[in-house]
Amino acid sequence: MGITKKVTVLAVGLGLVTLSACGSSGGNDGGGSGEGSKTVTLVSHNSWAVSEDVVAAFEKQSGYKLKVLEDGDAGQAVNKAILTKDNPQGDVFFGVDNTLLSRALDNGLFQPYEAKDSDLILPEYRVDEDKHRVTPVDTGDVCVNYDKAWFEKKKLTPPKTFDDLVKPAYKDLLVVENAATSSPGLGFLLGTAAEYGDKGWESYWEKLKDNGVKVVDGWEQAYNEEFSGSAGGKEAKADRPLVVSYASSPPAEVIYAGPRPDTAPTGVAEGTCFRQVEYAGLLSNAENPEGGKALLDFMAGKTFQEDMPLNMFVYPVREGAQVPEEFVKFGPQAEEPRTMDAAKIAENRDQWVKSWTSLVLK
Repeated sequence: MGITKKVTVLAVGLGLVTLSACGSSGGNDGGGSGEGSKTVTLVSHNSWAVSEDVVAAFEKQSGYKLKVLEDGDAGQAVNKAILTKDNPQGDVFFGVDNTLLSRALDNGLFQPYEAKDSDLILPEYRVDEDKHRVTPVDTGDVCVNYDKAWFEKKKLTPPKTFDDLVKPAYKDLLVVENAATSSPGLGFLLGTAAEYGDKGWESYWEKLKDNGVKVVDGWEQAYNEEFSGSAGGKEAKADRPLVVSYASSPPAEVIYAGPRPDTAPTGVAEGTCFRQVEYAGLLSNAENPEGGKALLDFMAGKTFQEDMPLNMFVYPVREGAQVPEEFVKFGPQAEEPRTMDAAKIAENRDQWVKSWTSLVLK
């Protein structure tokens, strides 16, 4: 979710937080490889973030030191993990979402492991239940965000739906991520395919292109450099008041503002949301599979699940996990997000991305 975030997110996570401080908890403690190693290595996209006390709890509980390797946007990280699957960088991979899951499974990226308490993961997020090659970790909605102040100043009603985005009133206002390289970009493409069907989405993107949509490589650039509503965008004097991001982006703008505003400076066009789910799995050739299993157990547990929202700005998938008040107030999940069956994504994704690239980028 990304769902991101991605989302994405997020992951789904947002570039407003410093992720590197949370990425690794020090030393190797035992040589770094093999089943006897006291270090377990997690490979992730660059939106991984977790509280230091939660890392400490895992290390105390499991006896393993956690090392994290962040490897770019979700799409890039998945592709690299597949290319290096015979000699993987780590033991567990986190950050493959429902838009790319079939690619990872078809390429044998993961080995089976059913995480402890996986029966407490909400049923709507479970997949691959016959083999248990991945564990659902988080969920989030990829949605168009808008800059409230910009629209108020222009006395223009913000868009609410996909249809609105192609109207002349919103010409040259939207920035999106490349669907071939970015998880939220791909999520947005799939959202349009879910909305307009196998053939209708192409004509929609022709209209969107004619209406001045801007495409950049990834979420970081789109949100923090091109979007006028973000803290980073304001500093960069960005001029696009619409961006593909996450439903959980507005809470981040509140939480990391100083002083905190009473309302979020950005809003969400709920009629443009596509739901992402992110998974983690034990890499097929992991050098420390026992450490990887312990990590997957922990990621499915309540402590980690309740820590995620305010670090990676995603929603937990475990039954009974509490959601922060800021999410309820400023970033609720979409009531009717677009979704797509995993088999349909697997069957069409690569061709859709190829067609999208030819249509939008050339």
